[in-house]
Amino acid sequence: MVHFGAVCPPIPGHINPMAALGQELVRRGHRVTFFHIPDIARRIEAEGLDFHPVGEAAYPPGSLAESTAELGRLSGLGAVRFTVECGVRLTRLLCSHLPAALKAEKVEMLLVDQNEPAGGSCAEWLDIPFVSICGGLPINREPAIPPPIMPWAYSTAPWAQLRNRLGYALVDRVIAPLVKELNHFRHQWKLPLHRGPDESFSRLAQISQMTEQFDFPHAHLPTCFHHTGPFAQGPGRPVPFAWERLDGRPLIYASLGTLQNNVAERFYYIAQACAGLEAQLVLSLGGGGRVEDYAHLPGDPLVVAYAPQLALLEKAQLTITHAGFNTVLESLSRAVPMVAIPVTNDHPGVGARLARTGAGEVLPLAQLNAERLRNAVCKVLGDGRYQLQAKRLCTSIREAGGAIRAADIVLEAASTGKAVTALSGR
Repeated sequence: MVHFGAVCPPIPGHINPMAALGQELVRRGHRVTFFHIPDIARRIEAEGLDFHPVGEAAYPPGSLAESTAELGRLSGLGAVRFTVECGVRLTRLLCSHLPAALKAEKVEMLLVDQNEPAGGSCAEWLDIPFVSICGGLPINREPAIPPPIMPWAYSTAPWAQLRNRLGYALVDRVIAPLVKELNHFRHQWKLPLHRGPDESFSRLAQISQMTEQFDFPHAHLPTCFHHTGPFAQGPGRPVPFAWERLDGRPLIYASLGTLQNNVAERFYYIAQACAGLEAQLVLSLGGGGRVEDYAHLPGDPLVVAYAPQLALLEKAQLTITHAGFNTVLESLSRAVPMVAIPVTNDHPGVGARLARTGAGEVLPLAQLNAERLRNAVCKVLGDGRYQLQAKRLCTSIREAGGAIRAADIVLEAASTGKAVTALSGR
């Protein structure tokens, strides 16, 4: 038995895939312990995984809810800057408290989300091997790949590579406080300083929920990088839902996730766009408001606080989404085309990949109104090519291996202590 530690940002989009991978490792007889702020303890324990809190004094109960509520009111670069501010505080917390917790729990290998680089530095300092997990859009850099926060299309043209270079320069300015905080501890620990995100990734294995077919074409990924497809494809946790209220019309499922969901106007636009169509709209608030506040939306959609998303996607003809990475992958896993309204962080990059594959339409947030959204919805519903492309990507996801293949790679790295190349991981 190997005792794995897991570190990821304390938000559902990163917890969910890491927990799915942890469950697969537990199923094979290993132990997995999550390390982070106390607010996510119940969430982790509900997945049947162990939890060790760190930084209880700095992050008392309720701190996470305050941060996510603020993030839900932001969009674009403002939300990215706020995310970085939160990242700086969490980096300081983890670097201050995680090493002692890892030693106390006798962790043998660490699973580190790409977006929580403090985990890798702590592992380096303790000389614990670690594997990088790309719970969100991979942030590995190369000249032809635009920054994830940008909605830019893929191109190898010189002008596009210059554009990307300027984009990465902007990203570096935004994340500079986080890199500085991390390097403060690396200097204390006598570790080489990091100049950018790529230096924080594992040299044993980097495992992404992306498939090669959905991603932009990479030319310079490390040999230890693996496209395994999404980790979580099961039924999910039970969520109460009034199934009897589905009336048999084609189903449109709409969700803006559990973070960017505090702007009521966006829900109204979705309802207005779908009103009068020969389809039934199910609108999940993701905790972003009270159901009773949306009782009189146009078209009388079925509004719920939370939805059994995976079960509804099995019945859906279309997903309206904020281009959250997991929602997009879950929709494609069921061959459901999409209309995406990217909000912030890596949503624009996910939307750019969706548009490139032809499995959906993308409507920039700045252009969002009911008429434009209705046109996009009708376009996707009325053109079978979108579903054909979604089916093609669904096939690639089924063939990629998911959590089972990801666990194989992790266990090979743990047993050999050597880099797992993409060839040996297949």
